[in-house]
Amino acid sequence: MSTGRLETHEMSKGLVFLVPGFFGFTSLGSVSYFERVECFLAAALARRGYAARVVRCATQPTASIPRRAELLRRQVLRHGGLRADELHFVGHSTGGLDVRMLLTPGVRLRGNVDRNIGERIAERTRSAISVATPNHGTPLASHFLTLDGQTLLLILSGLATSSPGRRTVQAAAAAVALAARLDDWLGRDEGPLDRVAAGLLRRIRADHRDPVWKYLREIERDQGAVLQLTPEGMELFNAAVADRPGVAYVCIAAAAPDPGSQPAGLELADPEYLALRSLFRGLHALASRPHRRYAPPGPDASIRRALRRALGFAPSAASNDGFVPLYSQLHGHLLHAARADHLDLVGHFSLAGGRTADWLPSGAGYTSDDFDRTWNAVADAIAAVPRRRPAQAISDRPRLRA
Repeated sequence: MSTGRLETHEMSKGLVFLVPGFFGFTSLGSVSYFERVECFLAAALARRGYAARVVRCATQPTASIPRRAELLRRQVLRHGGLRADELHFVGHSTGGLDVRMLLTPGVRLRGNVDRNIGERIAERTRSAISVATPNHGTPLASHFLTLDGQTLLLILSGLATSSPGRRTVQAAAAAVALAARLDDWLGRDEGPLDRVAAGLLRRIRADHRDPVWKYLREIERDQGAVLQLTPEGMELFNAAVADRPGVAYVCIAAAAPDPGSQPAGLELADPEYLALRSLFRGLHALASRPHRRYAPPGPDASIRRALRRALGFAPSAASNDGFVPLYSQLHGHLLHAARADHLDLVGHFSLAGGRTADWLPSGAGYTSDDFDRTWNAVADAIAAVPRRRPAQAISDRPRLRA
């Protein structure tokens, strides 16, 4: 839904940084965190007459937000951010918090010996776009602080840092890859198991230099974000992190319908679907429990009406995308809302067009057309930010793309 066409400006040289979230990566094997986003967004910006290079950023998967923000700062410099006319940041999930911290006036980051550099980056920044970002935390982070959550992180660490652990994972990966082949021989549609097998599992080596072990070692080394992403931790974050004047802060929000209300039907015969569906149902239930003292502030009536139109159901404090509460995702100007789960938005949905080809089958019904609408809204926002004028002008237009 749109109330008008966003204006574009003359050709300019810009850089757009895609920042991954919690447990994020650039790519593992042939599996990309931002699936199709980089190419789609670059083409969409070109159609709007905006010359920009889109950069997929690396991150530390579970590291503290200041450490992730410092890594982001280094990548901005490495990719020529101080030579670009304009900078734009698109952060998915925790990546949106990395961006907010990087742009905070007067922020002190580890290794940032020249605070002038941070100011020069901020001076060139026109927009900070958050996608399903836990701006007020998520109950899932609180779960990782429980005994079960800490045990899971400990297991991941052990698998990465010991030779027996790596051999165990390699053997398990080979077994799963074989199961994926058997699934193909039975004539089933391609699903997430096939994608993981083809893109990652058949490539895993026991050698400690394999990218998978490097990724898991990063998780073992720093898990600071687990505590910071709790609702209590994000209250402190929001008290310390400020929006920078002259930067357009816009957000994209998503929520999936209650998975308990979705009938299983013929899917009962598909064990892969049932397992993934059960996983999503559990994640959704955990994310639907707002903290009684630190719940996100509810939106005003006009935003609730717009969310209802976009989602197809009435939003509430319990609504979420399987990871982040809907109201926690709101920050700055609401640009777009989608009936989607957390991974749908970055391209991980119906990879082969079949119902089982979704990483977490949420029942949201997110399609390729929805993906196009989501990322066209991002392209519109980037291309519409005025040059050499206060970027908040984009936030002055009350509109919602859905």
